[in-house]
Amino acid sequence: MFSHIMIGANDIQESKKFYDAVLGAMGHKEGVIDPLGRCFYYTDKGIFALSKPIDGEPACHGNGSTVGFFAKSPEVADAWHAAGIANGGTTCEEPPGVREGFDVKLYLAYLRDPAGNKICALHRFK
Repeated sequence: MFSHIMIGANDIQESKKFYDAVLGAMGHKEGVIDPLGRCFYYTDKGIFALSKPIDGEPACHGNGSTVGFFAKSPEVADAWHAAGIANGGTTCEEPPGVREGFDVKLYLAYLRDPAGNKICALHRFK
């Protein structure tokens, strides 16, 4: 459904360090900086990107917004969370763990990145 997701960052290098760590914990390659100073993480299913806002205003989080990343296992979600904390992120929501409801069982871990964006690692149990 999605081709890409781009979020705002006030310090691209700080955010790149954070996302290199959390996405690296999930097996993704480091981000690539383009000539305009934006950072891109490419996969065969889509692109995740970081950019300073085009309007020149500071980046800020979207209240009520969350970007979710697929985790192959609860252990990968935990590694993702630990990498984020170690690289300038802050934990938010409940601690990483199992959530159940509506006939679904999920393992979720939430963080805020250096710009305050809320992100999540999600593993869906079968």
